[in-house]
Amino acid sequence: MKSHVTFSKNQRHGIFLLSLLIIVLQCVYFFVDFSGKDIETNDMELAKFTKEIDSLKAIELEARKPKIFPFNPNFITDYKGATLGMSNQEIDRLLNFRKQDQWINSSKQFQEVTQVSDSLLKRISPYFKFPAWVTNPKTVKSFYNNSYKTKPKTFAQKKDLNTATAKQLQAVNGIGEAFSKRIIKFRNKFKGGFIADVQLQDVYGLTPEVIQKLLLDFTVKTPRQIEKINLNTASVDQLVTVQHIDYDLAHHIIEQRNLREGFSSFSELLKVKDFPVNKIGIIELYLQIDNTN
Repeated sequence: MKSHVTFSKNQRHGIFLLSLLIIVLQCVYFFVDFSGKDIETNDMELAKFTKEIDSLKAIELEARKPKIFPFNPNFITDYKGATLGMSNQEIDRLLNFRKQDQWINSSKQFQEVTQVSDSLLKRISPYFKFPAWVTNPKTVKSFYNNSYKTKPKTFAQKKDLNTATAKQLQAVNGIGEAFSKRIIKFRNKFKGGFIADVQLQDVYGLTPEVIQKLLLDFTVKTPRQIEKINLNTASVDQLVTVQHIDYDLAHHIIEQRNLREGFSSFSELLKVKDFPVNKIGIIELYLQIDNTN
């Protein structure tokens, strides 16, 4: 036991210094005030700084919102409708309405067709951009009265669409260099050009209003000659050679033909599943109905 309780001189000095250090630290802990001074804050400056931070946050959130530019609601796509906040059902109602070759001409009519909520209509309707003939019909009516006071041109007086030059087409109000080139490029896709005026509907970007003005001075005088297909005997491979008819539609047409035991009029094609109603005038150009065997 003596070896455990007997200390050398150096060890005793170390124990003494350690005890002294502990006592000093305890005194410092009990008698010295370590509490810092209270930090004074300027409430007005703090409120001003907080307000600036909130403003910057609001600006950043506004900048992140998708931008909406003026647009014609008649040409809303699935993607465009989704970004505007429309539901799939609302978008489908609009697309089905347009498939019937009908046009939206006011915000009120847009809501009647799509059945969107008042809050959504209020948010997006300021960006609706309709053609001038819709927003200001008096001006357009005045233009027609001033520009076409004479009698409508006869067939003989009109120029042939199949031989018209770009410069001649550009004389029509609403047809510039781009549209005239587009019309001629589409015409030249077919050897012999247009079959009938209705094919102008297939020229990308031409609105019904511009087409109507164009046909005041132009018409197809030398139509492309084609061999028409008998709708009541045509095969799938024959039908798909017709513009706007693909294999799925060709099968639907033949199914409907079998159910009816033959078509008696072109209007019956409108009952065919997925039939492009607004293109029936063009499709008819390539077909004939012959019930004789």
